[in-house]
Amino acid sequence: MTKTKDERAERLKAALRQNLRRRKAQDRGRAEARPSLDADPSCAHEPDGSGPDSDKSGL
Repeated sequence: MTKTKDERAERLKAALRQNLRRRKAQDRGRAEARPSLDADPSCAHEPDGSGPDSDKSGL
């Protein structure tokens, strides 16, 4: 490989590594912000029949 191709490959490798670190950090942040249903049962959604798909006509 020529010098310019080597330099480009190194820049690409560094950018990909940095991107992976950033994406992992974002995913960890989302995981911490998302409530765990096992930890807090009050977060569990129980349908009460008042949703958009509920049939109120009684037919």
